[in-house]
Amino acid sequence: MTATIRDLRPGHPGDAESVVRVRRAALPFLITTAARVAFEAASANPAGRRRLLIAENGDGLAIGTAEVGLAYESPTPGLAYVNAYVDPAHRGLGTGTALLRAAEEHLAAEGSAHAYAWVLDEPGHRAFAERHGYRPSRSAHFLRLDLTARPLPPYPAGLPAGVELRTASDFAADPRPLHAADAEATADEPGDVPAELDDYEDWLRTVWHDPSLDKDLTTVVLVDGAVAAFTAARTDGAGRYGSAMTGTLRAYRGRGLASLAKTDSLHRALAAGYTEAFTGNDAGNEPMLAINRRFGYEICATETRYTKNLESTSR
Repeated sequence: MTATIRDLRPGHPGDAESVVRVRRAALPFLITTAARVAFEAASANPAGRRRLLIAENGDGLAIGTAEVGLAYESPTPGLAYVNAYVDPAHRGLGTGTALLRAAEEHLAAEGSAHAYAWVLDEPGHRAFAERHGYRPSRSAHFLRLDLTARPLPPYPAGLPAGVELRTASDFAADPRPLHAADAEATADEPGDVPAELDDYEDWLRTVWHDPSLDKDLTTVVLVDGAVAAFTAARTDGAGRYGSAMTGTLRAYRGRGLASLAKTDSLHRALAAGYTEAFTGNDAGNEPMLAINRRFGYEICATETRYTKNLESTSR
Protein backbone atom coordinates (compact mmCIF):
# COMPACT_ATOMS: atom_id res chain seq x y z
CA MET A 1 0.00 0.00 0.00
CA THR A 2 1.32 3.44 -0.95
CA ALA A 3 2.10 5.62 2.03
CA THR A 4 0.08 8.73 2.78
CA ILE A 5 2.20 11.91 2.75
CA ARG A 6 1.34 14.85 4.97
CA ASP A 7 3.03 17.78 6.68
CA LEU A 8 4.20 17.74 10.26
CA ARG A 9 1.55 19.26 12.52
CA PRO A 10 3.06 22.14 14.49
CA GLY A 11 2.61 21.72 18.21
CA HIS A 12 1.76 18.03 17.90
CA PRO A 13 4.31 16.21 20.09
CA GLY A 14 3.53 12.83 18.57
CA ASP A 15 4.63 14.05 15.15
CA ALA A 16 7.99 15.29 16.39
CA GLU A 17 8.60 12.04 18.22
CA SER A 18 7.72 10.05 15.08
CA VAL A 19 10.23 12.05 13.03
CA VAL A 20 12.94 11.35 15.63
CA ARG A 21 12.15 7.63 15.66
CA VAL A 22 12.40 7.38 11.86
CA ARG A 23 15.57 9.48 11.66
CA ARG A 24 17.31 7.47 14.37
CA ALA A 25 16.38 4.20 12.66
CA ALA A 26 17.52 5.39 9.24
CA LEU A 27 20.56 7.44 10.23
CA PRO A 28 21.64 6.76 13.81
CA PHE A 29 24.68 9.05 13.52
CA LEU A 30 22.57 12.22 13.78
CA ILE A 31 21.91 14.05 17.03
CA THR A 32 18.17 14.56 16.92
CA THR A 33 15.50 15.19 19.55
CA ALA A 34 11.78 15.86 19.50
CA ALA A 35 12.43 19.32 20.95
CA ARG A 36 14.76 20.14 18.07
CA VAL A 37 12.31 18.87 15.43
CA ALA A 38 9.58 21.05 16.90
CA PHE A 39 11.97 23.98 17.16
CA GLU A 40 13.06 23.68 13.51
CA ALA A 41 9.44 23.76 12.40
CA ALA A 42 8.58 26.75 14.57
CA SER A 43 11.69 28.82 13.82
CA ALA A 44 12.08 28.18 10.09
CA ASN A 45 12.73 31.31 8.03
CA PRO A 46 9.80 31.89 5.64
CA ALA A 47 12.33 32.50 2.87
CA GLY A 48 13.31 28.83 3.09
CA ARG A 49 9.81 27.55 2.20
CA ARG A 50 10.66 24.63 4.46
CA ARG A 51 8.34 21.66 4.83
CA LEU A 52 8.75 18.59 6.99
CA LEU A 53 6.88 15.70 5.44
CA ILE A 54 5.71 12.54 7.19
CA ALA A 55 4.82 9.30 5.41
CA GLU A 56 2.26 7.08 7.15
CA ASN A 57 1.24 3.52 6.35
CA GLY A 58 -2.33 2.27 6.38
CA ASP A 59 -2.25 1.87 10.16
CA GLY A 60 -1.25 5.51 10.68
CA LEU A 61 2.31 4.62 11.65
CA ALA A 62 5.00 7.06 10.54
CA ILE A 63 7.44 5.07 8.39
CA GLY A 64 9.27 7.87 6.59
CA THR A 65 10.01 11.57 6.70
CA ALA A 66 11.61 14.21 4.50
CA GLU A 67 12.83 17.74 5.04
CA VAL A 68 12.65 19.96 1.98
CA GLY A 69 13.19 23.64 1.30
CA LEU A 70 15.15 26.38 -0.42
CA ALA A 71 18.82 27.06 0.34
CA TYR A 72 17.98 30.67 1.16
CA GLU A 73 21.36 31.29 2.82
CA SER A 74 23.19 30.52 -0.43
CA PRO A 75 24.33 33.40 -2.66
CA THR A 76 23.53 31.14 -5.65
CA PRO A 77 19.82 31.40 -6.50
CA GLY A 78 17.66 28.42 -7.30
CA LEU A 79 19.30 25.88 -4.99
CA ALA A 80 17.20 23.63 -2.79
CA TYR A 81 17.51 20.53 -0.65
CA VAL A 82 15.54 17.37 0.01
CA ASN A 83 16.63 14.76 2.53
CA ALA A 84 14.34 11.74 2.84
CA TYR A 85 14.52 8.98 5.43
CA VAL A 86 12.58 5.70 5.50
CA ASP A 87 12.48 3.34 8.45
CA PRO A 88 14.61 0.33 7.38
CA ALA A 89 11.83 -2.01 8.56
CA HIS A 90 9.47 -0.49 5.97
CA ARG A 91 11.64 -0.07 2.91
CA GLY A 92 10.73 -1.44 -0.51
CA LEU A 93 7.11 -0.25 -0.31
CA GLY A 94 7.44 2.90 -2.42
CA THR A 95 7.60 5.25 0.58
CA GLY A 96 10.83 6.92 -0.50
CA THR A 97 9.46 7.51 -3.99
CA ALA A 98 6.26 9.05 -2.61
CA LEU A 99 8.23 11.35 -0.30
CA LEU A 100 10.57 12.40 -3.10
CA ARG A 101 7.68 13.09 -5.48
CA ALA A 102 5.94 15.33 -2.93
CA ALA A 103 9.19 17.15 -2.15
CA GLU A 104 10.06 17.79 -5.79
CA GLU A 105 6.57 19.04 -6.56
CA HIS A 106 6.95 21.54 -3.73
CA LEU A 107 10.35 22.70 -4.96
CA ALA A 108 9.16 22.99 -8.56
CA ALA A 109 6.27 25.16 -7.42
CA GLU A 110 8.78 27.41 -5.66
CA GLY A 111 10.87 27.76 -8.84
CA SER A 112 13.89 25.77 -7.69
CA ALA A 113 16.45 24.89 -10.34
CA HIS A 114 18.58 22.32 -8.52
CA ALA A 115 17.86 19.97 -5.64
CA TYR A 116 20.59 18.50 -3.45
CA ALA A 117 20.17 15.38 -1.35
CA TRP A 118 22.46 13.47 1.00
CA VAL A 119 22.44 9.74 0.21
CA LEU A 120 24.13 6.97 2.19
CA ASP A 121 27.00 5.58 0.18
CA GLU A 122 25.53 2.10 -0.07
CA PRO A 123 24.44 0.31 -3.27
CA GLY A 124 20.72 0.34 -2.57
CA HIS A 125 20.61 4.01 -1.59
CA ARG A 126 22.75 5.11 -4.53
CA ALA A 127 20.64 3.09 -6.97
CA PHE A 128 17.46 4.67 -5.62
CA ALA A 129 18.83 8.18 -6.10
CA GLU A 130 20.08 7.48 -9.61
CA ARG A 131 16.78 5.89 -10.67
CA HIS A 132 15.12 9.17 -9.76
CA GLY A 133 17.47 11.29 -11.84
CA TYR A 134 20.01 12.33 -9.21
CA ARG A 135 23.72 12.38 -9.98
CA PRO A 136 26.56 12.03 -7.45
CA SER A 137 28.76 14.89 -6.33
CA ARG A 138 31.08 15.17 -3.32
CA SER A 139 31.05 12.91 -0.27
CA ALA A 140 31.21 13.36 3.48
CA HIS A 141 31.93 11.03 6.38
CA PHE A 142 30.17 10.39 9.67
CA LEU A 143 32.67 9.70 12.45
CA ARG A 144 32.11 8.17 15.87
CA LEU A 145 34.18 8.26 19.04
CA ASP A 146 33.55 6.05 22.07
CA LEU A 147 34.36 8.47 24.86
CA THR A 148 34.80 5.63 27.35
CA ALA A 149 37.09 3.37 25.28
CA ARG A 150 40.38 5.10 25.90
CA PRO A 151 41.69 8.33 27.42
CA LEU A 152 41.21 11.49 25.43
CA PRO A 153 44.27 13.47 24.39
CA PRO A 154 45.34 15.50 27.42
CA TYR A 155 45.03 19.23 27.80
CA PRO A 156 48.18 21.10 26.83
CA ALA A 157 50.56 21.73 29.72
CA GLY A 158 49.79 25.42 29.51
CA LEU A 159 47.89 27.75 27.23
CA PRO A 160 49.89 30.06 24.96
CA ALA A 161 50.14 33.68 26.04
CA GLY A 162 46.91 35.54 25.40
CA VAL A 163 44.85 32.38 24.84
CA GLU A 164 41.74 31.73 26.97
CA LEU A 165 39.02 29.09 26.93
CA ARG A 166 35.40 30.12 27.30
CA THR A 167 32.01 28.57 26.63
CA ALA A 168 29.13 29.80 24.52
CA SER A 169 27.25 30.44 27.75
CA ASP A 170 29.75 33.19 28.50
CA PHE A 171 28.36 35.04 25.46
CA ALA A 172 24.72 34.86 26.52
CA ALA A 173 24.47 38.63 26.91
CA ASP A 174 25.88 39.30 23.44
CA PRO A 175 26.46 36.38 21.05
CA ARG A 176 27.41 38.62 18.11
CA PRO A 177 31.11 37.61 18.22
CA LEU A 178 30.05 33.98 17.88
CA HIS A 179 27.80 34.82 14.94
CA ALA A 180 30.68 36.53 13.19
CA ALA A 181 32.95 33.54 13.82
CA ASP A 182 30.33 31.06 12.64
CA ALA A 183 29.71 33.11 9.49
CA GLU A 184 33.41 33.18 8.56
CA ALA A 185 33.94 29.48 9.25
CA THR A 186 30.80 28.49 7.35
CA ALA A 187 31.82 30.56 4.34
CA ASP A 188 35.08 28.59 4.12
CA GLU A 189 33.56 25.15 4.70
CA PRO A 190 33.91 22.77 1.72
CA GLY A 191 30.61 21.91 0.06
CA ASP A 192 28.36 22.07 -2.97
CA VAL A 193 25.99 24.67 -1.54
CA PRO A 194 27.75 27.83 -0.32
CA ALA A 195 26.14 29.64 2.60
CA GLU A 196 26.34 33.20 3.88
CA LEU A 197 25.23 33.67 7.48
CA ASP A 198 24.81 37.41 7.08
CA ASP A 199 21.44 37.73 8.87
CA TYR A 200 22.13 37.99 12.58
CA GLU A 201 18.48 37.82 13.64
CA ASP A 202 17.95 34.69 11.55
CA TRP A 203 21.09 33.15 13.09
CA LEU A 204 19.81 33.95 16.57
CA ARG A 205 16.46 32.38 15.80
CA THR A 206 17.65 29.22 14.01
CA VAL A 207 21.10 28.52 15.51
CA TRP A 208 21.62 30.24 18.85
CA HIS A 209 18.22 29.28 20.25
CA ASP A 210 18.36 25.69 18.96
CA PRO A 211 17.48 23.58 22.04
CA SER A 212 20.04 20.92 21.07
CA LEU A 213 22.91 23.46 21.07
CA ASP A 214 24.71 22.79 24.33
CA LYS A 215 26.14 26.17 25.20
CA ASP A 216 27.96 24.83 28.26
CA LEU A 217 29.84 22.26 26.17
CA THR A 218 30.46 24.61 23.24
CA THR A 219 34.05 25.79 23.61
CA VAL A 220 35.25 29.19 22.40
CA VAL A 221 38.96 30.02 22.14
CA LEU A 222 39.92 33.65 22.67
CA VAL A 223 43.21 35.19 21.61
CA ASP A 224 43.89 38.53 23.25
CA GLY A 225 40.19 38.77 24.03
CA ALA A 226 38.94 38.12 20.48
CA VAL A 227 37.13 34.98 19.29
CA ALA A 228 39.67 32.93 17.33
CA ALA A 229 38.20 29.42 17.18
CA PHE A 230 35.25 27.41 18.46
CA THR A 231 33.59 24.02 18.44
CA ALA A 232 29.81 23.97 18.72
CA ALA A 233 28.27 21.02 20.57
CA ARG A 234 24.85 19.45 20.23
CA THR A 235 23.60 16.93 22.77
CA ASP A 236 20.50 14.78 23.13
CA GLY A 237 20.48 14.46 26.91
CA ALA A 238 20.83 10.69 26.57
CA GLY A 239 24.58 10.20 26.35
CA ARG A 240 25.17 11.36 22.77
CA TYR A 241 27.28 14.39 21.88
CA GLY A 242 27.75 15.83 18.39
CA SER A 243 30.13 18.42 16.93
CA ALA A 244 27.88 20.78 14.99
CA MET A 245 30.71 22.93 13.64
CA THR A 246 34.38 23.44 14.45
CA GLY A 247 36.07 26.45 12.95
CA THR A 248 39.03 28.79 13.23
CA LEU A 249 38.98 32.33 11.93
CA ARG A 250 41.35 32.91 9.02
CA ALA A 251 43.76 35.13 10.95
CA TYR A 252 44.37 32.43 13.57
CA ARG A 253 44.68 29.26 11.52
CA GLY A 254 47.66 26.96 11.81
CA ARG A 255 48.06 27.38 15.57
CA GLY A 256 46.22 24.26 16.74
CA LEU A 257 43.30 26.25 18.14
CA ALA A 258 40.58 24.03 16.63
CA SER A 259 42.21 21.02 18.25
CA LEU A 260 42.39 22.90 21.55
CA ALA A 261 38.69 23.74 21.35
CA LYS A 262 37.75 20.12 20.66
CA THR A 263 40.01 18.85 23.45
CA ASP A 264 38.31 21.10 25.97
CA SER A 265 34.78 20.36 24.78
CA LEU A 266 35.25 16.58 24.64
CA HIS A 267 36.80 16.44 28.10
CA ARG A 268 33.87 18.37 29.53
CA ALA A 269 31.38 16.21 27.62
CA LEU A 270 32.91 13.09 29.16
CA ALA A 271 32.81 14.68 32.61
CA ALA A 272 29.13 15.49 32.05
CA GLY A 273 28.34 11.84 31.40
CA TYR A 274 28.30 11.66 27.61
CA THR A 275 29.59 8.37 26.23
CA GLU A 276 29.37 8.70 22.43
CA ALA A 277 30.62 11.54 20.25
CA PHE A 278 29.71 12.03 16.59
CA THR A 279 30.88 14.44 13.96
CA GLY A 280 30.83 14.83 10.19
CA ASN A 281 33.47 15.99 7.73
CA ASP A 282 33.59 16.61 4.02
CA ALA A 283 35.69 13.86 2.46
CA GLY A 284 38.06 16.52 1.13
CA ASN A 285 38.50 18.32 4.45
CA GLU A 286 41.74 16.56 5.31
CA PRO A 287 42.86 19.02 8.04
CA MET A 288 39.69 18.41 10.07
CA LEU A 289 39.73 14.68 9.39
CA ALA A 290 43.31 14.55 10.65
CA ILE A 291 42.35 16.35 13.85
CA ASN A 292 39.47 13.97 14.46
CA ARG A 293 41.62 10.91 13.81
CA ARG A 294 44.01 12.11 16.52
CA PHE A 295 41.11 12.12 18.97
CA GLY A 296 40.26 8.55 18.02
CA TYR A 297 37.24 9.19 15.83
CA GLU A 298 36.58 6.46 13.27
CA ILE A 299 34.50 6.67 10.10
CA CYS A 300 31.20 4.87 10.69
CA ALA A 301 29.36 5.78 7.47
CA THR A 302 29.73 7.86 4.33
CA GLU A 303 27.18 9.96 2.49
CA THR A 304 27.34 11.23 -1.07
CA ARG A 305 25.68 14.46 -2.07
CA TYR A 306 23.46 13.96 -5.10
CA THR A 307 22.00 16.69 -7.27
CA LYS A 308 19.17 16.87 -9.77
CA ASN A 309 18.30 19.53 -12.33
CA LEU A 310 14.63 20.17 -11.59
CA GLU A 311 14.19 22.48 -14.58
CA SER A 312 14.95 19.72 -17.08
CA THR A 313 12.47 17.34 -15.45
CA SER A 314 9.64 19.85 -15.14
CA ARG A 315 9.36 20.63 -18.84
